[in-house]
Amino acid sequence: MDLAHLRAHPEHLPAFLTHQRIRETPVAGGDSCTAARLTLDNGHSVFAKTWPERSTRQPPEHFFASEAAGLRWLREADAVAVPEVIVALPGLLALEWVEPGEPDPGAAERLGRELAALHRAGTLDFGADWPGFIGVLPADNTRDEGPWSRWFVERRLVPYLRMSVDNGALGPAERKLVEQVLVRATALGGDEPPARIHGDLWPGNVLWGADDRAWLVDPAAHGGHRETDLAQLALFGGVPHLDRIRAAYNDAWPLADGWRERVPVHQLHLMLVHTALFGASYREAVVRTARSALTGAERATVNG
Repeated sequence: MDLAHLRAHPEHLPAFLTHQRIRETPVAGGDSCTAARLTLDNGHSVFAKTWPERSTRQPPEHFFASEAAGLRWLREADAVAVPEVIVALPGLLALEWVEPGEPDPGAAERLGRELAALHRAGTLDFGADWPGFIGVLPADNTRDEGPWSRWFVERRLVPYLRMSVDNGALGPAERKLVEQVLVRATALGGDEPPARIHGDLWPGNVLWGADDRAWLVDPAAHGGHRETDLAQLALFGGVPHLDRIRAAYNDAWPLADGWRERVPVHQLHLMLVHTALFGASYREAVVRTARSALTGAERATVNG
């Protein structure tokens, strides 16, 4: 099997893997899937994600199809490096292989400009035309004309707050704190038309390639707020050369007034996703982020 055959007959890949007719090398992947480098007969490689064989549950319906749709949609903008989708099957996703490299200041500046171009490509509404996921959790992608602040509270904060309370990760005090953010979110302003965003752009989803480019992987792509991607890049210690990324982005498409105050509101989404997925170990992170969001809302009210 070579790359041309794989593109023409993607349905053959599971059989080739089952019968060990493709060299398979494990690589680091995400929390939910098994990842491998597949080396084809002509020496080309692809990156494959599969649902773990030992898992006691099946992948959620549309799980891999949703990621494939998001990757294709991001690539359509022709703005930023996104791997080509080669195979998208119910239990498997195979993508263009990206040879890893090292973070580079020039690549970071290029990423800032390319993110601005991606976001400018825009979309008609908030949400998307395919079922959404953030990790293995569903994300409500029902199309909505906004405004962003209402949409974000209803579709990206409330559902994961509810999950986090239901699983015991957040107690009454934490729930009350986050609910204060929900009430104050509109005070932050920043409503803009929907941008074409990655949607889960924490630093681990930026792949620094040997081609001196930064590639975007594992998206939860949808029409959202452009500040969300930039805020997520600062999570968990921050992506390398974040200041250069932001500066290049701002040169290409200046951010609206008050964007710094809105950063923790955007970040609260992923923090609540973490308590919904992983439990109380992320409780304090939610508390810190929610308190920062309230401080930002107070500043915005005073300055406004």
